[in-house]
Amino acid sequence: MKLDIKKQSGIYTLTSEQVLPIGLDQAWDFFSTPKNLDKITPAEMKFNITNNPPDKTYPGQIITYKIGILPFVKSNWVTEITQLKDKEFFVDEQRFGPYAMWHHEHHFKKISETETLMIDLLNFKMPLGTIGDLIAGKIVLNKVKFIFESRFNILEAYFSKP
Repeated sequence: MKLDIKKQSGIYTLTSEQVLPIGLDQAWDFFSTPKNLDKITPAEMKFNITNNPPDKTYPGQIITYKIGILPFVKSNWVTEITQLKDKEFFVDEQRFGPYAMWHHEHHFKKISETETLMIDLLNFKMPLGTIGDLIAGKIVLNKVKFIFESRFNILEAYFSKP
């Protein structure tokens, strides 16, 4: 796993790369199914999709969630799939939720018939500008890193099953 985080102009940029031990078709089918998001989110986040999205992701799709952002604090979150190119990438953007900005690109590249490179590019900004960053920036940054590190381990275990 390769994980890199930078901050510029108050916006955090996280880049994550993971080689999945599955072909591109299988990777795309799994990640473009909204209900699978629950399978790759750490249990500690108490993540729950609150609407009933169709089985396949499409541009304009709205997905609503509840997610634990702090101990004993759950937040409503609404994202929209704003862009999608079949078997290459899709983008989800926050419409309402805990961040001032959330733009998450999911990219998939075929390495071989049995391996796919998954690249996540996440840009997010804390609410309340500098004040929000000072109060919760480090906590949120650590939480986002935890989510991606946990997801790496979850996917390794999930796709290595016989």
